[in-house]
Amino acid sequence: MEKALTLFLKFLPLIFAFGFVIPVIAQGTKALEWTPPLGLTPLWFALIIGGAWGLFAQIKGRWL
Repeated sequence: MEKALTLFLKFLPLIFAFGFVIPVIAQGTKALEWTPPLGLTPLWFALIIGGAWGLFAQIKGRWL
């Protein structure tokens, strides 16, 4: 159980990005009626931006 919790906490920035940041970006894009560039859907746009931000936080250990 301790190893599972340690593994979970190790990937917490990515879990937070996929569980919170990406849905907020997608819903914000829809609510503002903004069309993402390159013909992307709001969900794909959020996956790219939120996923990159979560990966940055995972690697660097900080969100900003």
